[in-house]
Amino acid sequence: MASAIIVAAGSGLRMKSARPKQYLELAGLPVLTRTLMVFDDHPGIENIFLVVSPGEIEFCREKILSKARWEKEIILVPGGKERQDSVYEGLKAAGGYMEDDDIILIHDGVRPLVAQELITACIACAEKSGACIPGIPASDTLKQVNSDGMIVSTVSRENIWFAQTPQAFSLKRIREGFEYAFANRLSLTDDAAVLEMYGLPVRMIPGNRNNIKITTPEDLHIAAALLENIEK
Repeated sequence: MASAIIVAAGSGLRMKSARPKQYLELAGLPVLTRTLMVFDDHPGIENIFLVVSPGEIEFCREKILSKARWEKEIILVPGGKERQDSVYEGLKAAGGYMEDDDIILIHDGVRPLVAQELITACIACAEKSGACIPGIPASDTLKQVNSDGMIVSTVSRENIWFAQTPQAFSLKRIREGFEYAFANRLSLTDDAAVLEMYGLPVRMIPGNRNNIKITTPEDLHIAAALLENIEK
């Protein structure tokens, strides 16, 4: 079996809202509630560890978890200052429920349109290789620019992928990777990068273009349109 860490401790400054982006409504439900519902519905997920800002534990219990009936246990975990700290807090909490060889998925709380099939594929891949993330091959032309906004070069998009979540790992492997990162004072925004710096391989599998990360007001409108199309 596998478990999931849902990371939702961010402030969401780019959303230009008084409320963090994970708490904004998407088609009548908070974004975070919709994200949790996908993992709660998945038969391969045993426990869900929801990592939020320490001051928002009660808010999440009253305003997010109360919006649905849950089949799985959802364990609320106080997050840290940075995303890396929050994920590590989630990993430590998961250690009390899981074996070292179990699979842990780490997912952004603001990716509510993740497909069940993608979760299944990530679990299966991680069971074989120990570390797996989904992604989308780059399709647009890539430009490198300098600090003045002037183009320096055109970057080849061959073998360039945009990373998504959930990112799936054996619990022991990703925990050791995070311990290595902290011991060496490495600051990384992507969970797979922790293992890359640790010197361990990570497999990439095809993601889903609907699996967008909601970070701006425009993203929220796009997600609403995608959700409407999915539910037709």
